[in-house]
Amino acid sequence: MSNLDPYLLSLVVFLPLFFVGILAFIPAQEHGPIRVLALLGLLADGAVSLWAWLRFQPAGPEFQLEHRASFLELGGVSYHVGVDGLAISLVMLTALLGPVVVLASWRSVQERVKEFHLALLVLQVFTMGALVSLDLMLFYIFFEASLLPTGLLVGVWGGALRNKASARYFLASFAGSVLMLVSLLAVYSVALPVGQRTFDYALVSNTLQEAHRELAACRTPVAECGALSPLAQSVGTWGTWIFAGFALAFAVKSALFPVHRWLAETQSEAPRAASVLLAIKLGAFGFWRFGFPLFPDASQQFRGLLTVLAVISIVYGALMCLAQRDIRRFLAYATISHLGSILLGMLTLTEEGATGSAYHMINQGLSTAAIFLLVGFLQEQRGSKQVQDYGGLARTMPRFAASFVLITFSLIGLPGTNGFVSEFLVLLGAFKSNLSPAVGALAATGVVLSAAYMLWLVQKVLFGPVRHPENQSLRDLHGREWVMTIPFLVLVVVLGVKPQPILDRLEPASRRFVARSSVGMEGANPPAELLRVTSSPLPEQASRELAPDFAHRVQ
Repeated sequence: MSNLDPYLLSLVVFLPLFFVGILAFIPAQEHGPIRVLALLGLLADGAVSLWAWLRFQPAGPEFQLEHRASFLELGGVSYHVGVDGLAISLVMLTALLGPVVVLASWRSVQERVKEFHLALLVLQVFTMGALVSLDLMLFYIFFEASLLPTGLLVGVWGGALRNKASARYFLASFAGSVLMLVSLLAVYSVALPVGQRTFDYALVSNTLQEAHRELAACRTPVAECGALSPLAQSVGTWGTWIFAGFALAFAVKSALFPVHRWLAETQSEAPRAASVLLAIKLGAFGFWRFGFPLFPDASQQFRGLLTVLAVISIVYGALMCLAQRDIRRFLAYATISHLGSILLGMLTLTEEGATGSAYHMINQGLSTAAIFLLVGFLQEQRGSKQVQDYGGLARTMPRFAASFVLITFSLIGLPGTNGFVSEFLVLLGAFKSNLSPAVGALAATGVVLSAAYMLWLVQKVLFGPVRHPENQSLRDLHGREWVMTIPFLVLVVVLGVKPQPILDRLEPASRRFVARSSVGMEGANPPAELLRVTSSPLPEQASRELAPDFAHRVQ
């Protein structure tokens, strides 16, 4: 291990703040230097993120590049960061999108340029912080703080109805965050005894796993268990309510049906920067990290309901796409449909489904960001987001048309693109799971419907006659636009043809996710290993008492 490894993630999170400090001293009217500095800051953050990605060992411990700053511990909250295979992959996705957003806004943002780029840099800090947090309260702080710069991006630089869209986004997300805070405080009270309470993810996860195993053992037909421990009693009593709070909070953030309306409103009015950055699936990541693994017993009680909602999201989102004539709202409902697939992959509780869900978070973040960039480029020139105002663009904008078609193939899961791999794994997991076969069949209809609505959009926008004279003079992708589009086109193909480098990082995390989320299920996988506690915030003796053997049980 390099001497710098423990500090890499902190550098990833806080490096943009260095550029925020410099940017604060540049006069607001100096638009060129402001844009260049913001771009350099996000490129530097991307370089450090790539370094962290290369240092991550797929066959190594579950969480790597860990760092805990003991001097920042207060009231059970600690600065504790680390990444598993999914988190480091989402960190790389976020690092890619940052510089692209600056390039995409180079001409479109002409007012309050300094404030715009400050908001982008701060949002990068909060998003990265949420992805690498291994302390529940630290995650909440970063997760909640990300609402502010996103709301500002929508409310200040959005469309005609930006104030309404920003308010809807903020209120919906804040309501979900309040529920998550209540659940976090309940976990703090339930998971550990007085005097040893902490928000540390490893300690909380380990003690809750022991409680769930005790509860599961007492439900077996031949169980001969005595009185439940106080911890198991507390988890049995309050676990369902705590999980419900987490689930509702992450459902809102994920725009899961029926708490999805805010996404259509927000994406319709958001500037390209916000549309692209909303492609990062923090809500789905929350389900993966904090929802199912911490409370497997409660999650299994809600599994049927969540499966129904996931399938409804897949089909409903697809059908709503066919009814839209606003391209931005069209893509928002397509996102809702894909988010249903991501959740369904987790609910299968199979390694294939979980791996597909994790890969889908990355692929959809990539492809959704790309399609919103292309649509934003079109809207920036034409001034319209209505389908009927286009047509025949393949004649006048061949590079744009080719790029749009390739990203469309990714979104519908065409073999050879990144979308195919994740869609296939989710469907395979659905049919292999103990869910009803109807679930897999209905989920498969989402794939068919996605082809229908996306190809309809391609036909209406790109092909046919050029119906409007304004479209004859539209400028094709070139220069800056072409530079920021090419990486997405390359990744769509590379991640479809050669997904193994990503899958190698995701599969160990998927196995552990399934094992922890299946505790107590009939025919479940062998119990998951406990998390290794690095620099425990509790005294060594207390750590041994809480879980005698979790010091080094890592595959």
